[in-house]
Amino acid sequence: MPIITLLTDFGLRDTFIGVMKGVICSISPNVQIVDLTHEIPAQRVVDGALAIAGAVPYFPAGTIHVCVVDPGVGTVRRPMLASIGNQYFIGPDNGLFSLLIKKAEEQTTPPIYVALNKTHYWLPQVSNSFHGRDIFAPVAAHLANGVRLEELGDPFENPILIDIPVPQKTTDGWLGQIMQVDHFGNLVSNISREQLEPGKGVNISVKNTLIKEVVATFGSKPAGELIAMFDSSGHMAISVVNGNAAERLGAQADELIRLTFTSEQAS
Repeated sequence: MPIITLLTDFGLRDTFIGVMKGVICSISPNVQIVDLTHEIPAQRVVDGALAIAGAVPYFPAGTIHVCVVDPGVGTVRRPMLASIGNQYFIGPDNGLFSLLIKKAEEQTTPPIYVALNKTHYWLPQVSNSFHGRDIFAPVAAHLANGVRLEELGDPFENPILIDIPVPQKTTDGWLGQIMQVDHFGNLVSNISREQLEPGKGVNISVKNTLIKEVVATFGSKPAGELIAMFDSSGHMAISVVNGNAAERLGAQADELIRLTFTSEQAS
């Protein structure tokens, strides 16, 4: 059974997601639809790029991912389909697939990019504001039905890429950035385990607040304490045990986070 995932910034209050599913099921009734998230912050393409890149490794070959974070909907920006590795990605050519494309540069099989310009695979009427329904959902359903990439559009090269901030090395550590605030108010940074140095302790500074160690679990400290730990994706997150770090610190995405090495690891 083909799998189609959906990732958007549409939220759940309106009928947008349900309508997209209706379009898919009308064309490909045997498909399995998986909701990744519909709570990407509105028009935050970087957040969408991070989210889809983190989800892809957990899906089988042949999965079709429909991703719609599309502030340029209705403009000249290009609707696209990408075959990257052994999975497919459908959405706007606006940098949403940047991390996946950059990672694909390490693979032996190059990605294939198709501009979705074969209108008979779209809905008959296309609005200027809902390409998720009118273009991306029907194309995904046709792909799930076995329509070949080259039938869905014309190949192109050089998709749009956006810069995803990476940590910068300093004389005594790293300067990173808060990339996301998750549902629980955890501040997820772009600092990973690879930035640590064995045998050295760290001080972490966010919003003029100092944290003097990295703990392994939420249970390592009592409720209400501010902690730093690595989340399930391997990124350093600032959290409050049983609380909300974003509210506690008055912090949001794009805040700086500084990691400074100390001579001894905290015990």
